[in-house]
Amino acid sequence: MNIQNQLDPVTRRAFCERWASAALGVTVLHGFEGKSSAAEAAKAAAAPGGPGFGKAKNVIFLQMIGGMSHIDTLDPKEGSTQGPKKPVGTSAGFQLGGTMENLAKNADKISIIRSMSSKTGVHAAGQYVIRSGYEQRGTIKHPNIGAWAQHFKGPSHDTLPSSVCVNRQPQNGNGFFPSSFAPLPILDPEAGLQYSRSDASPESLIKRLVLLDQLDSGFRERFQTAEVKAYTQFYDKTISIMSSTDLEAFQIADEPDALKEKYGRGKFGQGCLLARRLVEKGVRYIEVAKGGWDMHNNIDDELDDHGTELDVAVSALLSDLHDRGLLETTLVVLCSEFGRSPKINGNGGRDHHPKVFSTLLAGGGVKGGFIHGASDKEGHAVADKQVSPQDFLSTIGWSLGLPVDEIVMSPSNRPFTVGDKGKAVTEVFA
Repeated sequence: MNIQNQLDPVTRRAFCERWASAALGVTVLHGFEGKSSAAEAAKAAAAPGGPGFGKAKNVIFLQMIGGMSHIDTLDPKEGSTQGPKKPVGTSAGFQLGGTMENLAKNADKISIIRSMSSKTGVHAAGQYVIRSGYEQRGTIKHPNIGAWAQHFKGPSHDTLPSSVCVNRQPQNGNGFFPSSFAPLPILDPEAGLQYSRSDASPESLIKRLVLLDQLDSGFRERFQTAEVKAYTQFYDKTISIMSSTDLEAFQIADEPDALKEKYGRGKFGQGCLLARRLVEKGVRYIEVAKGGWDMHNNIDDELDDHGTELDVAVSALLSDLHDRGLLETTLVVLCSEFGRSPKINGNGGRDHHPKVFSTLLAGGGVKGGFIHGASDKEGHAVADKQVSPQDFLSTIGWSLGLPVDEIVMSPSNRPFTVGDKGKAVTEVFA
């Protein structure tokens, strides 16, 4: 049976042109993405200025899952609340937690916000708000910064995805934006992008896609909605990725063994190495997740493992980006959903503590060797310059050059902004 002849010539030709466009990386934007280059230029010309605005072209978002202890990492204390490891000094004049020895050597590249404060001490809800700036709701999903950037700036690459999520499935990615804005998940950085190559010839693949298009055509004609169009575009984007010559970006096996060792052989370290490769290829937004921070018990031993892994990987990432001339245009973000209690509990661990915690920024126009805000002497509450998750997300958007105050209407006709009306912390930018 000749599958191609089951479609009339015009329909068949249109479909093949659409597939070929996807395979060659020529994308047509639908719905929220539809912006002409002239409109982009006008928006850029009218965009607000100021320190750090638009300096970042890429973001590497390192999320510590479980509630990273600020006192044992980015905001060490002395006295009764001091952690099991003695703080280490830095050339920038401030201290870091005892396992942050390598990061201390890179203090001239980082800014730390020590006055973060959140309203939630629940893991899932806290992770949601630190990634989206919005409280979790059952009626709507909110976009992460990668999706916001794709909305305002369009795709970052002709064939590769604009957003990638490493070491976990995306929990909230595209939000209310089209499904084509969703991050591409890479669950194992060493395995790379699995099943990205087809064993079929181009001719055979076209036949299969024509058949799929025929099966879907009636549904598309009946339901001409933005969601259906976005789903069609998702297929097109998948074909473009499979046809891309840039898929080598996902193959960290090509990196020298010495560099892999420098990042650390764990999934987080190798995920950071993958993130650097993706930045080089022009992927705009990469999340790398690391679990293990819910340290209710035996925090001393837990820090030996997880704190050291974090220290090695982030230090290698900052040095590698700097050496390749990429750090100035790449914003590296390190955050967690909340901090942990100053008081060590009866099990030798620390409990959930959203009242104050710390985050780290580097590159993307950020000052080096800088501290913004402060917690009190015990690390219990904010003492100066409180920063909310909304402010934090707006700061990231500001670095990317996004109009963080511009209202965008969701499909349900509700107004939203980057970071839910948060105010960018411009003081961290040079």
